[in-house]
Amino acid sequence: MKELAIVISIAAVCAFAQCANADEAAKPMNFAQPKAAVPQEAETVPNADTAIAEAPAPATQDYRVGNEDILDIAVLQPEQLALTVTVSPDGSITFPYIGKVDVKGKTPSEVQDEIQSRLADGYLKYPVVSVAVKESRSKKFYVYGEVLKPGTYFLEDNMTVMKAISTAGGFTKYGSSSRVKVLRPKAGAAGYETIKANMKLIMNGLAKDIVLEPGDIVQVEEGVF
Repeated sequence: MKELAIVISIAAVCAFAQCANADEAAKPMNFAQPKAAVPQEAETVPNADTAIAEAPAPATQDYRVGNEDILDIAVLQPEQLALTVTVSPDGSITFPYIGKVDVKGKTPSEVQDEIQSRLADGYLKYPVVSVAVKESRSKKFYVYGEVLKPGTYFLEDNMTVMKAISTAGGFTKYGSSSRVKVLRPKAGAAGYETIKANMKLIMNGLAKDIVLEPGDIVQVEEGVF
C-alpha cells in the first residue's frame, strides 16, 4: 500500500508539471519587440538642399571681403569641388568655369550667389555653392609705442585692446598700463577719434575692454617716473 501511494504521488506531480508547462507554452513570450531605428533630429543626416536651408547663419554674415582675404569655396552639387582662394590686389578671385569674379566689398553670401548664378548659366545644372571666410587678412590694426613687438597685425574677431597688447608682446619696462589710447579713423572724414583705455582698470574689472575695429591704432605711451 505504501508503494502504491508513492507511485500515485509521483504520477500526480508529473501530471501537474505537464499542465504547468502547457500553460507556460500557451502564454505569449514577453520579449521586448524591436523598434524601427528612428534617428534623433540632431543625428539626422540632411541632404545637400536641407543642409543649406537649415545651416545657421555664419558669424561673418555681414563681413565685407577685402584684398588678401582667404576664402573657402565649395560646390556641393551636381559636381563636388572645393578650393581655397586668396583675394588678389584688384579685389577679385578666379574660379573654374567662370573665370574672374569681383568679390571686394561683398559679403560671403553675395559672393556665393554670384558664383552660383554664373555657374548655372550654361556650366552646371542646379549648382549649390558655399562660401566662407577662412582668414581675414584685409582687416588690420596697429600697435605702436612701448610694446615689445610694435607693428601691423591681422584683426581677428573680438580683438580687444588687452589682446592687442598681448599680441604685440606686452609692455616694455617703460610702458604705462594707464597711458594707453586707441586712435580710430573717423568715418567719412580725415583724422582720428581718440579713445582712452586705462589697462589697470580693465584688468581689475573696473572698466570695459575696447573691441578694436579695422584701421585702429593702439598707442602705448611711456610712464611718468
